[in-house]
Amino acid sequence: MFNNGGVYVLYKSINDLPKTVRNLPSRAKTIYLKAFNSVWEEHADLDDEIAREKASHEAAWSAVKEEYEKDDESGAWIKLEELSGKRSRHSLKQRKNKSSGHLETKVHA
Repeated sequence: MFNNGGVYVLYKSINDLPKTVRNLPSRAKTIYLKAFNSVWEEHADLDDEIAREKASHEAAWSAVKEEYEKDDESGAWIKLEELSGKRSRHSLKQRKNKSSGHLETKVHA
């Protein structure tokens, strides 16, 4: 998302995504972009663009975390099905967001 003369526009490509997303695998970047843009458009009626942007980023990260998890040791994002010692899909969906303590919201891209 970027400011184009006072008007915010959606992410047009993965190259436009914020720096915090650039270390994701290519497919995860696409998921992030689609989820962000979807929520941004869904909340077009909100006057508070800061809240709208925050909700869009939170939903985008949630969508990424539905398919990827960050490896604590390497810092790399790995597809959930590739993780060794597979945990149940149910426990992954119910895990708490470490930073906020809130249950993550499911958004599909």
